Amino acid sequence: MFERTFRPLSLLAIFLTACSGNATDGQARRSGKPPLNEVTVLLDAGYAGSWPAGLDPATSPTGRANLSIMNAIFGGLFQLTANADGSNPRIVGVLASGFEITNGGKTLIVRLRDGVLFSDGTPLDAEAVRYNIERNLATPCSCAPTAWPWADKNRTVISDEHTIALNFSRPFGAVINAFPVSNINWIASPTALERMGEDQFKLAPVGAGPFRVVGDQLSAVLTLERNPKYWQEGRPYLDKLVFRSIGSEQAGVQALLSGDAQLYEGMTSTSLMDLAASRNDIVVTQQPPTSTYVIQLNTLRPPFDDERARSALYYATDVDAIVHGIFSDRYPRSQSFTAPGGLFHEGSVPGYREFDLERARAIVQELGGIKVTLNTIRTFDGERIATALQSQWKEAGIEVTTQAHELGNVIQTFRGGTWQAFLQTAGSYDPEAGPGVSFRFRSDGIYTGVHDEKLDAILVEAAASHDDQMRFQLYQSAGKLISDKAYAPFLFAANRAQVATRDLSGPGLTTKIPPIMVNTAILWTDVKRNLE
Repeated sequence: MFERTFRPLSLLAIFLTACSGNATDGQARRSGKPPLNEVTVLLDAGYAGSWPAGLDPATSPTGRANLSIMNAIFGGLFQLTANADGSNPRIVGVLASGFEITNGGKTLIVRLRDGVLFSDGTPLDAEAVRYNIERNLATPCSCAPTAWPWADKNRTVISDEHTIALNFSRPFGAVINAFPVSNINWIASPTALERMGEDQFKLAPVGAGPFRVVGDQLSAVLTLERNPKYWQEGRPYLDKLVFRSIGSEQAGVQALLSGDAQLYEGMTSTSLMDLAASRNDIVVTQQPPTSTYVIQLNTLRPPFDDERARSALYYATDVDAIVHGIFSDRYPRSQSFTAPGGLFHEGSVPGYREFDLERARAIVQELGGIKVTLNTIRTFDGERIATALQSQWKEAGIEVTTQAHELGNVIQTFRGGTWQAFLQTAGSYDPEAGPGVSFRFRSDGIYTGVHDEKLDAILVEAAASHDDQMRFQLYQSAGKLISDKAYAPFLFAANRAQVATRDLSGPGLTTKIPPIMVNTAILWTDVKRNLE
């Protein structure tokens, strides 16, 4: 695996080193042979490169993190796209031909394309969609839309072979924006699932996307080949797609320069972005930010059941110093759960508690001290930010222990309910989609530390409305309430980058598409490689 092969090097060493490897491009270039029409994609081992429970949409707890992989295998009923510069973002049908909102906003009608087949040759029809929705909602997967306001009866109704209605108990304005990041967007073949059984299916899932699985080493290497039954003639352009988990961004750049990979998804290191961008053979495409880093606080447990302790963290956190020192002032600050690339963005919140070290020290002294364990996901960004926060909070007299977790352990820790503070991202293209504001702040969420009925009511109303102006105002109210109660300090929005060899192009790879959550969803159907 790459994370065991490459060791982090200095930036200068990355320029000077061209390591040997096993990838076909590296071998081809050294032998003088042309590269194959395939792409090796590098994914951060702590996040997108972790799929320990397999890739069954119903049972994988990491489906949202594995968004790029899931889209390659399953295609998706809907996807978010945009103009090349990131403007005019919009949801479009992929395996679905379109949608309609009816019944006063309480019904979503999904129309499927005629003639779509799973890679096993069976039809993707309305019954297959219904089967997947009901199965996915019956599992505890974090990407299952169980918090959606489903109708008590007849939540899915088939009217013909290519039309299915999703019914809700109240209007749900966020539904179509939330669709692409939920597991009901990834339709699995019912025939293959029943034939293979869940244990085997999660290792080699069968979808109707542009690629099919031919090899899977969990959280290490996933090998896909072109799906010859894909509905769109002449697509995908690539013959083979290989996803590899890699342990560091430096190692990722090294692999790109040596020809052992063609793409690193979701790079966060600004220095490495600049390094890569200085090369003629590398293209860096920084995506519009939609997620904001936030320090979630568990308000049901000491010390953060006390608003004063929560306030102390606000005052002890110097966001500008982190953005300047670690990210070269490249990431925009945000005091709420939205970011500039998404909907309903509000960068500042009236009355927000700003950095004030002396005030933080006074509160810590008043409380007789504060001890906190700060958890984070084991990623390049997460660990650097956690270390910086630990240093800043210690200046205020706060005793801080940091713990970094693999993605699966993050989920278990949240579900255990004993955590104190967690550095996470909150947000999505739509605040209600994916790990957005309700996911992080509504009382009925597994991954929340806040239990506030007033906030719940605001968020429910915002998700229900089909009036964008009303939604904007409600999310402003929610951001103000979170700030007033000191529920969670927000930091900044990270606009991650796709770093690719110059022979690659495609939407979300060399064009800008706002991430539906943390990483931009590449539209693999249209990715090309110029082999001349």
